[in-house]
Amino acid sequence: MKVKGKIYLNYNDKDSAKLVYDSLEIDNEGYVQSELKDNLITYEINSDKLGSFLSTTDDLIASEIVVEKIIEKTKK
Repeated sequence: MKVKGKIYLNYNDKDSAKLVYDSLEIDNEGYVQSELKDNLITYEINSDKLGSFLSTTDDLIASEIVVEKIIEKTKK
């Protein structure tokens, strides 16, 4: 069974989007296809197993939350 999904992350500005994209790109290489366009990041996740798909998706979202919190703290 093939499982496919896309996650769209829309940021308030291009700089934040680029920072998140650059921070997560190293960890995502080979697992998640990503594209940065202006202030929108698109992640495409493909897997042969539902469990792997869910794990990858969960890791991606958890990592994005950490980066977002870092951005918020450093802007203060």
